[in-house]
Amino acid sequence: MMKKIAIIGATGMLGQPVTKEFINAGFDVTLLVRDTNKAKQIFGSTVRLVEGDLKDTNKLKQSLDGQDGLYLNLSIEQKSGKTDFQPERDGLDNILEAAKNSSVKRVGYLSSLVHLYQGQNGFDWWAFDIKQKAVTKIKNSGLNYSIFYPSTFMESFDKGAYRQGNNIALAGTSKHKMFLISGSDYGKQVIKAFQLDNGNYDYVVQGQDGYTADEAAKFYVDNYTKKKVKIMKAPVGLLKFFGKFTNKFNYGANIIEALNNYPEKFEAEKTWQDLGKPQVKFIEYIKKNA
Repeated sequence: MMKKIAIIGATGMLGQPVTKEFINAGFDVTLLVRDTNKAKQIFGSTVRLVEGDLKDTNKLKQSLDGQDGLYLNLSIEQKSGKTDFQPERDGLDNILEAAKNSSVKRVGYLSSLVHLYQGQNGFDWWAFDIKQKAVTKIKNSGLNYSIFYPSTFMESFDKGAYRQGNNIALAGTSKHKMFLISGSDYGKQVIKAFQLDNGNYDYVVQGQDGYTADEAAKFYVDNYTKKKVKIMKAPVGLLKFFGKFTNKFNYGANIIEALNNYPEKFEAEKTWQDLGKPQVKFIEYIKKNA
């Protein structure tokens, strides 16, 4: 059974709950991080830290030395552009090269469901193209893999993409339900995949609760009691206009267009069967953080 895991992207919003689940499950955890002080504040002395980034191939090799598995929580920074160094493109090339020359036997990768909207209804965005090619690179690497395609995380309404200060920011109209999942439930499923360590799998990651973005935002606002949170809504066209001038608004316009229109269906039966059924419902998540 795997005992040693290297994690890249541990201090991010979705990296933290997964890393904590690895720690709780008794794994020997090594993190490649840019800021060791931040990592120590989050995880204490329970992990081994290697300070470096994805451009530093020597630090990558150091973080993977002696490891059984590797978990990747990579992302595209909203203010970045297509030609900038991208973790899921340029960084992934460096990671896989280092992993293939290490003791790593399995790589786990956080992808997304919504990136599958690429090519539908004429939608074409370079960021989703990078994500699709990242999956192909991992599958062609020769390493065993577990690739996770999650729906929207509950954390998105609390500290992620939808949350802007004391506002829940929406644009346009969400047409389809998203099966929200908590980071902790997702983390438990990731752990199980590494513990099983059997074959190559693609896992659709979804929770029990299905809401459109508009429904989820209203439900959150109605049940969150720590402070007053409001829904702030803008036309998608306005975001697209501002997106002509700034990468951040361009990112927001594209991701919201995809989230609003991706026809998500419940497809997580096999994931639940193999990795366990998510337990946290949206109301429980809200009240725990309220």
